[in-house]
Amino acid sequence: MDRLKLVLQYFQSNSESISNGICVILALVSVKLYTTFDFNCPCLPQYNKIYAMGVMFVPPIILFFLGVLVNRHTGVMMEEWARPVGRRSKSPAIVKFMFSAMMQRAMLAPMVWILVTLLDGKCFVCAFSISVDPKHFSGMPNNTGLDVIRILAKVPCKEDVIFQDNTFRKAVSRYLRCWSQAFGWSILLILIVLGAVARTIKPCFDHATFLQTRYWSNYLDMEQKLFDETCCLHAREFARQCVIQFFENMSDEAQASLPPRPISKDEDEEDYLHGVTKQKEVNKVLETWYFSKPELDVTKITTRSRNGLTCEDAKGNAQTSEV
Repeated sequence: MDRLKLVLQYFQSNSESISNGICVILALVSVKLYTTFDFNCPCLPQYNKIYAMGVMFVPPIILFFLGVLVNRHTGVMMEEWARPVGRRSKSPAIVKFMFSAMMQRAMLAPMVWILVTLLDGKCFVCAFSISVDPKHFSGMPNNTGLDVIRILAKVPCKEDVIFQDNTFRKAVSRYLRCWSQAFGWSILLILIVLGAVARTIKPCFDHATFLQTRYWSNYLDMEQKLFDETCCLHAREFARQCVIQFFENMSDEAQASLPPRPISKDEDEEDYLHGVTKQKEVNKVLETWYFSKPELDVTKITTRSRNGLTCEDAKGNAQTSEV
């Protein structure tokens, strides 16, 4: 139970891990959807390829945009790309890094769907059965009154009466299924090789620049999260003060029934309003945050914190810490 709590706390505190977990879940969902999907090829020359290609590529497109939608980096990246410069410069490298991370996660579920589809082979058989040269296969039914294209289009439909006790359909299906699985395993091998090569040669480039870009991309994510949390605390305190001010003449019992303001242990009550007490002031603060985010320099605050750290020596004299 304790380990489960630690895992949950880790995922709650790490948005990158949350994004990875969501993408893995989408990939598993794509596999489950395909295994439960009832694939019914129309077995008509003009519709087979359209239906098969739709099953193979339309769900991956949906899964891709769903992966983009649930990825937290998408919103942070767009905000960083579209925001005014203000007092903080914008780095294209950070936007590219976040875009790359978002695309890698969003492409996981679609690639799993396509690979599963190719390894299964049903869509490939349905799409390309009419493209097979029947001369390479024996046992083609000739007494059906249908032309060759219509007979080949019925290959994916094993329950069709023209293929009863006939080996032609099985031979064509086996041939196309082998090609489909060959394409699927080839794509998987290429992806694994590309991933291994990218992981191997990555230290050969400027790794310090990569670490800096990753640090500031994580910073943007944490900054947005902390800003949202601070806004929630400020909004709650602002609403609480407005309610108390409205009911300033109510009885002590009614006032005592109001929910108390959150107070941390062993600390005094904090001022969540930070001196911003009017609607115009709040709007002004939010507007300033958007158009002119603070410069990435906390030297003054750090210096003030150092000067404020005092302690007593063995003789009771106050000393300022230089740490």
